[in-house]
Amino acid sequence: MKHIHFDTETAGFYGAYWENKVSSDHAVIAMIGDDPEDLLARSAVKWLHTHGVNVMTMSPAKKDYGHHNYPLERIETAINWLMANGNTKIGIAGASTTGTLALTAASIFPDITLTIAMTPSDFVWQGFMQGNRDGCKEWPIEGESLFSWHGKPLPYMPFCYKHPDYWHIVASESKRTGDMVNSRKLFDDSERAHPITEDETIKVENIRGKLMLVGAEDDAMWDAAKYIRRMEKRLAEKPHECEVEAVVYEHCTHFVFPEGLIRTMFPIGSGLFVRLAFSAAKKYPKECLTARKDIDRRVTRAFDDWKGGLV
Repeated sequence: MKHIHFDTETAGFYGAYWENKVSSDHAVIAMIGDDPEDLLARSAVKWLHTHGVNVMTMSPAKKDYGHHNYPLERIETAINWLMANGNTKIGIAGASTTGTLALTAASIFPDITLTIAMTPSDFVWQGFMQGNRDGCKEWPIEGESLFSWHGKPLPYMPFCYKHPDYWHIVASESKRTGDMVNSRKLFDDSERAHPITEDETIKVENIRGKLMLVGAEDDAMWDAAKYIRRMEKRLAEKPHECEVEAVVYEHCTHFVFPEGLIRTMFPIGSGLFVRLAFSAAKKYPKECLTARKDIDRRVTRAFDDWKGGLV
């Protein structure tokens, strides 16, 4: 697929722009995949193109698979480029850590009028790096947040486990549960040790347009269901302009992707991939599939309403 590549050094952000063959003035910043041009990112582009939008894929940096002090100015720069190049409405979509990034960016930049956050947290947490260090695949970075703004780390929940105990906890829980990765104990223990403060909480009430929150009770990475309910409560208590649609499924694991996106990523054996990743998907394959199909319908409706000017 033809696209325009952007490097941080020259453009101010790391990403790729994929213009839809069908004329559109709506663009979605999609943060799915480790690199803006990898298989997952390209699959997201193909799926999003079926919804009639242009796509800007983004990730932290080349061969940077962690999330630490990511400058939110890069999102702002991408938004400005999109609006200077024929896009009048901007959306953002992310999953897992980038779901949290999507919420954070949308709470700061009012030009974002569609936010789709799959399995997000409602707070910012300590930055981390991925790779190989002392036999660990992931480790927290002292003094760094997930994101930065105006050159300063955003306030964040610190992890209660330091390196290498951080990864040892994740590896032990993953082995115990049979999940590809299980970090729920890491997050639960950290929040018990350090209750989330107001400064660390994402100001979802500042989000404009349409806000979609999607999670599952059986999420093995963190308690997305609890986080989403806290955001619903916050929005019920605070004035806000966004139209919120929050849905929490009993069974859908951490992969609360629309079924159409999953099938685009894995045309053959999509259900098998999810079952191999999380033990809950092995136990409840039908329920997970039903949930993903429902997410697909909801997201499709959100895109239609957004493009039709209903939000």
